[in-house]
Amino acid sequence: MANLKLWDFVKEVKGTGYKWVDLTHELSPETPHWYGFKPLEGKLLFDYREGTPDDMMAPMRCIQYSVASQYGTHVDVPLHFWGDGRDMSKITVKELVYPLVVVDKSKECAENAEFTMTVADLEKWESENGRIPEGAFVAFRSDWYKKSNLDNPDENGNPHYPGWSVDAIKWLVEERNIGAIGHEPADTDPSYVTTKEDAYPYPGEQYILETDRIQIEVMRNLDQVPAVGAMIVCAFPKLKDGTGFPARCFAICPED
Repeated sequence: MANLKLWDFVKEVKGTGYKWVDLTHELSPETPHWYGFKPLEGKLLFDYREGTPDDMMAPMRCIQYSVASQYGTHVDVPLHFWGDGRDMSKITVKELVYPLVVVDKSKECAENAEFTMTVADLEKWESENGRIPEGAFVAFRSDWYKKSNLDNPDENGNPHYPGWSVDAIKWLVEERNIGAIGHEPADTDPSYVTTKEDAYPYPGEQYILETDRIQIEVMRNLDQVPAVGAMIVCAFPKLKDGTGFPARCFAICPED
């Protein structure tokens, strides 16, 4: 007899009792992205619509896109900040799925735009929700995705956004052996770190990638995911020498 357990599992999670939450921003020229990147551009190569030039007429529609590797909701792989790190083609398929932990600090971020996640915050979360499981994807919920400008500039154009402390990331790696991290702003580190004169390389981002882990930036809809019990799937191309790329991430959550 064939083993149909996985088919039954797929039927179960697509049925009642579970909700699917898209954690990805729509990809377009208007997509939130790091200020140093140009918006996505598309050039029409072939089309079937009336009025298409003869040299472009074809039975299909094809567009050539130009986009920065870390644009919109995207993955960073170790090579992004670590010369000896793995490129995208070396990320295994098992690294695309994790148990999902969501640490909600949206209230604190609303009160302090440069709120920084600390070890104490993570320990408090565990006291309320239980131990963070080994291999988990730990997402920092800030509700930052709701802002029209992720930089959140002041009247002088200076950015203000939250981020992780290096100690918090180290604790997750060294004490909990997590699989990956994610967040809603376009940087791992808070703005008061990334805007310093000697900011490069950004310490939090440097650390997580040099531990041979991936991270997902510019996430959204973490406010629709429970603190515990969900799983996350992160899909992106198997790009040779790739340092990062726009990603499609979603969570599967048990309905309460």
